[in-house]
Amino acid sequence: RVIRTARRLGYGTVAVYSEADAGAPHVREADEAVLLGPAPVGESYLVIEKILAAAKSVGADAVHPGYGFLSENAAFARACAEAKIVFIGPPVDAIELMGNKRAAKIEMIAAKVPCVPGYEGKEQTDEAFIAEAKKIGFPIMVKATAGGGGRGMRLVGEEKLLPDALRAARAEAENAFGSGELILEKAVVQPRHVEIQVFGDSHGNVVHLGERDCSIQRRHQKVVEESPSPAVDAELRKRMGAAAVDAAKACKYVGAGTVEFLLDENKSFYFLEMNTRLQVEHPVTEMVTGVDLVEWQIRIAQGEELPAKQEDISLEGHSIEVRLYAEDPANGFMPQTGDVLRWRLPEGIDVRVDHGLTEGGVVSPHYDPMLAKIITHGATRDDARRKLASAIRATTLFGVVTNKSFLANICDHEVFAAGGATTAFLAEHFADDPSCRAEAPSNQAFATAAMVVFLEGARGVAEDESFVGWRNGGQIWVTIQLESGEATAELEVMALGGGAAGRRYSVTWADDAATERTVVELEIVSGPSLLNDGSETPELVLSIDGVRQRVRYTKNGDDVWIDDGNTVHRFQNTTHAPAATEDGAGSGRLVAPLDGKVMKVFVSPEESVEKGQLVFVLEAMKMEHQIKADVTGKVAAIAVSEGDQVKTRQLLAEITPAEGGDA
Repeated sequence: RVIRTARRLGYGTVAVYSEADAGAPHVREADEAVLLGPAPVGESYLVIEKILAAAKSVGADAVHPGYGFLSENAAFARACAEAKIVFIGPPVDAIELMGNKRAAKIEMIAAKVPCVPGYEGKEQTDEAFIAEAKKIGFPIMVKATAGGGGRGMRLVGEEKLLPDALRAARAEAENAFGSGELILEKAVVQPRHVEIQVFGDSHGNVVHLGERDCSIQRRHQKVVEESPSPAVDAELRKRMGAAAVDAAKACKYVGAGTVEFLLDENKSFYFLEMNTRLQVEHPVTEMVTGVDLVEWQIRIAQGEELPAKQEDISLEGHSIEVRLYAEDPANGFMPQTGDVLRWRLPEGIDVRVDHGLTEGGVVSPHYDPMLAKIITHGATRDDARRKLASAIRATTLFGVVTNKSFLANICDHEVFAAGGATTAFLAEHFADDPSCRAEAPSNQAFATAAMVVFLEGARGVAEDESFVGWRNGGQIWVTIQLESGEATAELEVMALGGGAAGRRYSVTWADDAATERTVVELEIVSGPSLLNDGSETPELVLSIDGVRQRVRYTKNGDDVWIDDGNTVHRFQNTTHAPAATEDGAGSGRLVAPLDGKVMKVFVSPEESVEKGQLVFVLEAMKMEHQIKADVTGKVAAIAVSEGDQVKTRQLLAEITPAEGGDA
């Protein structure tokens, strides 16, 4: 995204990358690229010396820090200045101040920016926090003063729960940010999360570019962002904008920044924090203002004045963005990894996709699971919402499980459509959404997958597609066995005839008494012929009971992926697979649920364990995942060590079940 603007402005660009990102789009698009080191961030993207050495090796004048990693790191900004390399971001003092929630809040109170009542004192004992919490009143929020992203944050509803919350928040903050310092804030119940985009220059000018509503969040991570906010009118926008400008001026801010507020039901707003970088969700502001925020960053970094005054900035129409993640909502939002088999973007003049994917690439466990941002613009909020739901469903990604259906269903939800979503939206209105439940695929989905297996098996056999499935000895059934998660089916496919008007097939289950017969009329209306291997995503049109439905699909070995626009299913063709060994739940065989790094091993060989006891902790995509014993018994073998990188389904340990134990 940065490269596109830099190139338009006439600048040469240099990408830095880790070994895991050698084939990433930003590496391919840059004029030059420099390898930093191995995949772990502590050996590549977070090593200041390596980035500065890369800049010097190619004669770079400036560094754009992006959205994550070192983008809000004061030590990095200072090191750039010492190396006489322009840091395209705010001054070091502003980064340091706003990177510490306690110091930032003290400064904001002095600047008369509305703040949530709380405690931001230096005394960090449990006794001090408990005493202050009683004064504030429950519920309260415990927050780490450093960092963000929800780490080191706990909501506490009553006094007796506070000591445990303090211990957990400290430990998490120390691990994530190297500081266990905490603050307390009064919990604002069911607020909206509304943030103001600000820009300052080195000549003392500061403006705001309206607000973004980021209320729909999961575990304090944003899911949907939009501009303008459906809860903010012109008068409130003016007040919030003025407060954000005051906050920026208080720390002599230069460059792009975001002042985040909590907005309650009475239209009162409170300072939350300031992000001293360009936000992930900046495209929605660009869509409604027509401003290229990266261009402003570059121009301001080279000493220019702001390109516009406050009165020149207006909001036109509405824009909404969703974050496409490699995660499985039906499995507790577990991060996912895998090969990118197919990646196709939605089309439309009001549709924008910022992404880091390439077909044939790999989604690794080393970094954040965000894959892409899908953004739309419309004359009204409902225009933008409808376009976004359509764009999400038109997006094709096979090879990695994502939250695509989850996002599309949010767009369709009546509360979101009415503009009524608060930070409690997902918990209150979406916990039972079908996308968040592990459900077996429908008969129609199984039938579709069976047709893909059947037709792909005919690839290159028939010279004319009208003869696919034809037999000179009469009609015969072809048996196909499929698995999807815990669901299995044995189906039989038979060609019924066809010709220029299409080909008809009968698909039935082996146990015909349990499942009624399904007849599928099928024709290929786009994509390559099944008899040729093309680059486009194949698409089928299924006619069932007179109703036609488009289905995109791909096949990779024994894996079949199908996308009907609403749901993406993955099937495994087990027709010719050997009998499966017993390694499921209760087997005593513990396998990795995803690619990751073994952070901790809690048991040793010959040690007795109880069912449910913690055995391993894996780290993947910046999150920790607990692996627990599925039986009571004795540890027979440990197959990995702390620090090992493991693949999905790799054996971690074997436990011999105890006789009569709880399996």
